[in-house]
This record gives sequence, structure tokens and C-alpha cells, in this order.
Amino acid sequence: KVCVIGTAVHCEQAQKAGIESIDSDGLKKFNKEKKLIKKWAKPFDLILASDSIIKNIQKLLGNTLNQIGKFPLVIRENDTVLEKVDEMRGTVRFQLKKVLCMGTAIATLKHNEDEIRKNITIAVNFLVSLLKKGWQNINTLHIKTTMGKPFRIYG
Repeated sequence: KVCVIGTAVHCEQAQKAGIESIDSDGLKKFNKEKKLIKKWAKPFDLILASDSIIKNIQKLLGNTLNQIGKFPLVIRENDTVLEKVDEMRGTVRFQLKKVLCMGTAIATLKHNEDEIRKNITIAVNFLVSLLKKGWQNINTLHIKTTMGKPFRIYG
């Protein structure tokens, strides 16, 4: 579920696409109340904000969105909301913490073998680039389908 915090243009584009939207006046109504902000932001997987408004979000909402891990991503003035939503849905985000095991979605049933192979390569190379020692930090890599057995592809 996606929400757009935007200018009049971005809010209008979002409403046409059936995406929830709110403008800066709507944010002012929260009055920096943490409970209200958390209740509003909780159902959204992704929050996008217009370039001009993102600078004022800290003033309007405080740091509550940062605390719950839902700080909005930027929509440039010349981007359309639908393009940005599609781009973000196709993006894999890694959160590097001190964990020994990590899992993420790479593909769906709609993808063919070449697309899956390409997605795996891109995701693994990106993950390795995030690590300080690169491939030395990785012991094994496994690929697992939803209902199938895991396959070791490295290590």
C-alpha cells in the first residue's frame, strides 16, 4: 500500500491512479502527535513525498516517521507518481544489521528464467558492494523458491 505526500499536482496524479494522498495542510492537522502519525503511517508499505515538501516533513511531523522506519522517498517535480511507484515496487532494499542470515524477494512467477537470473546477479552484486570486505564476508548463498527446496549457488 502506497501513500503520497505531495504538491497539488502529485496529489491529483495519485488520486487518478487510486493511490492515497495527503498535502502539507493534512500533515499540519497531526500537530506532531506521535500516536496519530504512527496510526496514519502504519498501513503503508511505501510513503513518497514531493521534492518541495520533503524538506518540511521534519518540521510538520517531527522525527516519528524516522523512528518507525517509514521516512518518505523523494518524487522529483518532473516525475509522475505512477512511474515512481512502479520503480519503487521493483526495487529490493537491503537493511544491513548484525544478522547472519538474510532473505529477500528476487522474482515472481511472471518472470522468465533470464529475468530471474539477471535479478539474482544484480541483487547479489549489490549486496556484496554493501559489505566492507566484499565476498570475504559471504560464506554461502542459497536460492529458495516459495514451496521448493533451497539451492546453494555459492560456497
